[in-house]
Amino acid sequence: MGPHPAVAAIRLAVRRVLHDILTEHSRTTQSRTAHSRTAHSPAAGVLTASEDAFHERPPSPLVLVACSGGADSMALASALAFEAPKLAIRAGGITVDHGLQPGSDLRAEEVVLRLRELGLDPVESTAVTVGREGGPEAAARDARYAALDAAAERHGATAVLLGHTRDDQAETVLLGLARGSGIRSLSGMAAVSGGPGAARRYRRPFLQLDRQTARKACMAQSLPVWDDPHNADPAYTRSRLRHEGLPALEKALGKGVVEALARTARLSRDDADALDAWAGQAEASVRDAAGLLVCAKLYALPPAVRRRILRRAAIEAGAPAGSLFARHIEEIDRLITGWRGQGAINLPGRVVAQRQGGRLVIRQG
Repeated sequence: MGPHPAVAAIRLAVRRVLHDILTEHSRTTQSRTAHSRTAHSPAAGVLTASEDAFHERPPSPLVLVACSGGADSMALASALAFEAPKLAIRAGGITVDHGLQPGSDLRAEEVVLRLRELGLDPVESTAVTVGREGGPEAAARDARYAALDAAAERHGATAVLLGHTRDDQAETVLLGLARGSGIRSLSGMAAVSGGPGAARRYRRPFLQLDRQTARKACMAQSLPVWDDPHNADPAYTRSRLRHEGLPALEKALGKGVVEALARTARLSRDDADALDAWAGQAEASVRDAAGLLVCAKLYALPPAVRRRILRRAAIEAGAPAGSLFARHIEEIDRLITGWRGQGAINLPGRVVAQRQGGRLVIRQG
């Protein structure tokens, strides 16, 4: 008899992602090997037998799983431990101690033991200091990703797997909708996203699976899980959305709200990516010889494309991306579409945008 359906589902999701990682790793290795062979051409010297053997046997990629000890990440860790050896992929794990609750260090040690029992190696716990910028949830997230990036660099990991589920995606879409931040916010979390110097570091295999599937997989495998009390604390926006907002929507609209929101995220991401690409191609055509943005040429662009160019210009000038909201971009846009001689606009990061002689100037004030 085969594995429990929930276990089979999580393993299949992880297997697909590992195949992608392995394919990308092989292409990268082949490209580096070809470059090395060119450098060691007869004109530069001949490869020795040992050097040639090294290039023929690229090292196995290392994939880490970020694990809090909760059901989602424990299910992910178990699936990684099961599938990675089949593909000759090294598998490790990391847990981040945010230090926000009493005994969090002991809990992190327990997670490390569980990951090692699954056969993962290397495994480590890393402690972080959570700041205050952006609120407690955003600050914890920033600290966590910084720790994961550092661990990936330290161990030379090709990828880091994250246990976000379809339910997490639905919550992220609703949070973006509440902020009114546009289609990029509605696109939720990407299945593949990057870190510093690694455009495809983070992988989310479970975005098509619901939270209950992960929990059932843990139960079927007798995996102990830890339920973070913060996930049920109404002081946190996501917690209120999870326990009050989404159930209310399902009561009013019927079942299927989570699936519909996750589908919205996929469609929105495709649209947002296409508009970003269009804006990237159009930007050069709206600058003059000195590199300044020409207002008349910007005016001729579709608003969605124009505003992306304006946002990118503000960030390049020093405005923090996380502090640059839709209202800021709308104010800059009015310098193009509703020009009546208004003065400069102050943006986050002490950046100033103003119209001068038919040009839009965005720079540090």
